[in-house]
Amino acid sequence: METLETPRSVVVIGAGLAAANAVETLRESGFDGSITVVGREPHPPYERPPLTKGFLTGADPIEAAFPHDTDWYADKSIRLLSGTAATGIDRDTGTVTLDTGETLSYDALLLATGASPRVPDLPGAESALYVRTIDDSQRLKAAFEQGGRVAIVGGGWIGLEVAAAARGYGRDVTVIEQFDLPLGHILGAEIATYLRDLHVRNGVDVRTGVTVSAITPEGVETSTGAVPADIVVVAVGVAPDVELAVAAGLEVEDGIVVDEHLRTSDPRIYAAGDVANASNTALGRRVRVEHWDNAIRQGKLAGRVIGGEDAAYDWLPYFYTDQFDFSMEYVGRSAPGDEVVVRGSLADNEFIAYWLSGTTVTAAMNVNVWDVNDRLREIVGTSVDRDELTDLRS
Repeated sequence: METLETPRSVVVIGAGLAAANAVETLRESGFDGSITVVGREPHPPYERPPLTKGFLTGADPIEAAFPHDTDWYADKSIRLLSGTAATGIDRDTGTVTLDTGETLSYDALLLATGASPRVPDLPGAESALYVRTIDDSQRLKAAFEQGGRVAIVGGGWIGLEVAAAARGYGRDVTVIEQFDLPLGHILGAEIATYLRDLHVRNGVDVRTGVTVSAITPEGVETSTGAVPADIVVVAVGVAPDVELAVAAGLEVEDGIVVDEHLRTSDPRIYAAGDVANASNTALGRRVRVEHWDNAIRQGKLAGRVIGGEDAAYDWLPYFYTDQFDFSMEYVGRSAPGDEVVVRGSLADNEFIAYWLSGTTVTAAMNVNVWDVNDRLREIVGTSVDRDELTDLRS
């Protein structure tokens, strides 16, 4: 890696979990230069999982989503500009312009701009609810508390978590998924069927192979007829927020392209979190990961690299979810054509699933089997005899 002079001024655009971990790591490493964090939302950096898990279900207060309160940033001499948007990057002068008219100078710039929900090109799509921010989650929670029928467009992780939360409020819930199974392209038919059946057993009306033509005040119009609903939630994925990077002339392809050190095509600019399409040395290819664990780890990595450490993106992607009595951890990166091998009992909701490409384990998921994820990390990426794979409890 090219050695750069240690920066004296760091600007972070974006105020999510990657940003919080980057600046925390910088200060913990002894960096005593100036740090400024610019965030569009009126909140300090926060975690997003509670927005569809603990906070949305009512189990946790919203305060649990903040890794640090506002005073922490002041105590660490970190300037936090909440409710402020960056409007441009001038790479020649090393400056960032803000919507307030202020200009910030940087020696190192971290883009942690995250992603935004995809809004489908459908009549009425702008009238639906989306879940990405604290304000979004608060609106949705209030709607669930008030009551009414719920329709969710999209049967991915976010859509299914929202469905489980809505059922917790006693709402009638319909999930509308265009493919034959929710998450079938990720989990494979056997596990996706298990997940669909889990929701059906818990009272969710899961409609698959159905396309949506419009969202109306009465609900959702679909290829199989109308779905009456008082609350419509659209959860059809997110798109990385790359506008600033594109305008600045950085390399962009499904996110901001960065190397294994999270450095962009400009050596003074880095990217981390949902927006970063990064070279992963453990997988041997470039990946963009939209999950909580990656935001933490890449944030820390960015802080270490900006602070002068020779460190690289060398871990396997990780994800977790909680839906009804389905709690799982997933590690690795499978492909749609991978074979799925299950060890344990789907009927008892306690099993481990392995994804194999030939004899190589590409990913693994533990469901209600705990304290085994580190062992699964060791297995993923190795060549195995499938007959020797177990649920790791014997």
